[in-house]
Amino acid sequence: MSCLTVNDATLHYDDLGPADGIPVVLVHGHPFNRTLWAPQARALTAAGHRVITPDLRGYGDSGVTPGKVLLSGFADDIAALLDHLGVERAVVGGVSMGGQIAMEFHRRHPRRVRALLLSDTSPSPETAEGRRFRNRLADRLLAEGMDGYADDVIDKMLASYNVTALPDVAAHVLGMMRATDPRGAAAALRGRAERPDYRGTLAAVGVPTLVVVGADDVYTPVAEAEAISRLIPHATLSVIDGAGHLPGVEQPERFNTVLLDFLRTRVSARA
Repeated sequence: MSCLTVNDATLHYDDLGPADGIPVVLVHGHPFNRTLWAPQARALTAAGHRVITPDLRGYGDSGVTPGKVLLSGFADDIAALLDHLGVERAVVGGVSMGGQIAMEFHRRHPRRVRALLLSDTSPSPETAEGRRFRNRLADRLLAEGMDGYADDVIDKMLASYNVTALPDVAAHVLGMMRATDPRGAAAALRGRAERPDYRGTLAAVGVPTLVVVGADDVYTPVAEAEAISRLIPHATLSVIDGAGHLPGVEQPERFNTVLLDFLRTRVSARA
């Protein structure tokens, strides 16, 4: 694990694999940390890729910025991290909120994106009711902490059947949620409530894009992923059976097979 200070926050990250491998940046969702991507980091580095997994500000080991953090702030943090590492262009991917950060990164720094991975995410702006919900949830986390929230959503973060079928995975996901600083989670929720509409940007994407979704995702269902794949020219869509909102940990072998095939056939071929 390494760290740097950027935009008044200390960011912790892992930079794994060969320095000359194709760089792949993987951005975790809310309220997790970089260990969410451990199965992908192992598979990708074994295949010769360089894998960069940051803890977003307010999550994991990174410093907390209380109040509100916009998705643009997270995206600019990643750009600063790539500057620090001397990486000009990378495959940029994320799950859920991390997917929205990847979309924001592409919106702000398009020339730095070699390819996109969008997993279990949505490009639409928040609705009025959604903004109220996220701000109320932020208030709740600050008042009560993360434990009750983690218990409430575990059977939505994972497909409900995987909570019992995959106890080690459920324990890891619960552990990440419970360990998150409520101030960081609340700041991200308030910023995410103000996210822009990425649909126009996605329609102009010119890089290879992989859209992945768990077959039983209740937060961002398959129909949402299908809509994203129709927006992006020549996008590749993969539905992961036996998974909910976090297919990378629920079905890592299936997820990794899809991702490695995409990198081999759509990205490496363009190097």
